[in-house]
Amino acid sequence: MEFITGKHLERRTFLKGMGATVALPLLEAMVPAGRLGASMARRADPTRLVAIEMVHGAAGSNEWGATQNLWAPAAVGHEFDLTPSALLPLDPWREYLTIISNTDVRMAEPFTAKEIGGDHFRSSAVFLTQSHPKQTEGSDVYAGTSLDQIHAHRFGQDTPIPSMQLCIENINQSGGCAYGYTCVYTDSISWASPTEPLPVIRDPRVAFEQLFGVGGTKAEREFRRRTSGSILDWVTGRIAQLERELGPNDRERLDRYLQDVRELERRIQTVEARNLSGQERELPEAPAGVPDLFEEHMKLMWDVQALAFASDVTRVFSFKMSRDSSARVFPESGTDRPFHPASHHGGRESAIQDFHLINRYHVSMLPYFLEKLKSIQEGDTHMLDKTMIIYGSPMGDPNLHNHRRNPLIVLGGANGRLEGNLHLKAPDGTPMSNAMLGLLHRLGHDDMTSFGDSTSELGLGRKV
Repeated sequence: MEFITGKHLERRTFLKGMGATVALPLLEAMVPAGRLGASMARRADPTRLVAIEMVHGAAGSNEWGATQNLWAPAAVGHEFDLTPSALLPLDPWREYLTIISNTDVRMAEPFTAKEIGGDHFRSSAVFLTQSHPKQTEGSDVYAGTSLDQIHAHRFGQDTPIPSMQLCIENINQSGGCAYGYTCVYTDSISWASPTEPLPVIRDPRVAFEQLFGVGGTKAEREFRRRTSGSILDWVTGRIAQLERELGPNDRERLDRYLQDVRELERRIQTVEARNLSGQERELPEAPAGVPDLFEEHMKLMWDVQALAFASDVTRVFSFKMSRDSSARVFPESGTDRPFHPASHHGGRESAIQDFHLINRYHVSMLPYFLEKLKSIQEGDTHMLDKTMIIYGSPMGDPNLHNHRRNPLIVLGGANGRLEGNLHLKAPDGTPMSNAMLGLLHRLGHDDMTSFGDSTSELGLGRKV
């Protein structure tokens, strides 16, 4: 049976057609009678998680940049001014913003003489594991289980896809990178276990197909794509049958969700058609589904994540927004300096400001996603209230390749377990893992007593 009709629908309800499986958003018909207690509701509706690595530190982690408040604001608590900060684009969203400043990621530092210089090739693997990677160019990799995968192991096993890993730039390399490290440490931020890094998806088409193109044979899926129609065309009859069983509110919600699915698919098709037209591309090595424009690519990936949460296909994403050595230029940021050269500012104030502009531009990508999540109604609230978004870097001052004063912010309501509108400045020498442990507790992992090199839990405001 492709779906169940009647007075009550199962939350895990799908519409199936040739090479297509479309999960449904939460509808009133899926909500059982009666009210769940708070603890039961939390178990039944775990907090969604997005963990984003911004890579290679921030201008505000430099000593001079810190005095200018280029990342963290001057004031702590609730009354802070974001005007000079790279976080200024988030000012309209400050009720969902928690800034955690002045934490260190010492697990990314060299432990031995032969590890000196390898900060680029360790850092990404450390961000969500807070564990020191084993230096190796072989397959005997070892880091730690990442925060996103801890969440997926506990709260993602009853979803079709326990977690998804996304990226923006081409980071799928092979073999050794430099300083005795295999490239897998730079390519992966998600680790299912200390020895199991997870691959990332760069192509929005591939991500979309994972969400909505599962089922059927490979030939069926390829045929459907060749028709240039919508994936929804293959389940039209099933949609109509289901809508006859729904109330007006549910029909409206379902129609809006299906419009979003169709629109995302249309935009991906437009990108593919443009990139296959023979026109010269800015990113000639990129798959056809990858836009040349950074912002367009980001918006597609945000929409993939929002739709996945709306349909409960997965509850956990990790997202690598760049790579340390990227030479990409972001003219919309206000500087034409490439990313990696801009990060090596040499301590010059004007050059630090250039990198600051790139930091702010990257942060400016977040409000689109926040608005998307807020627009997804679930019961008496919206998806942003049910989500935790971690955004930060395992690098501090990129010019020095150090790991002090690392940028870290958290967005979303986390099912009421994050206070928002808060700047917390950690005492000097505080490991970022202390903050990560606090975040894990707010994600529902209350039994965890340590994470990575944590020494205690960093208090993060209200906890219910």
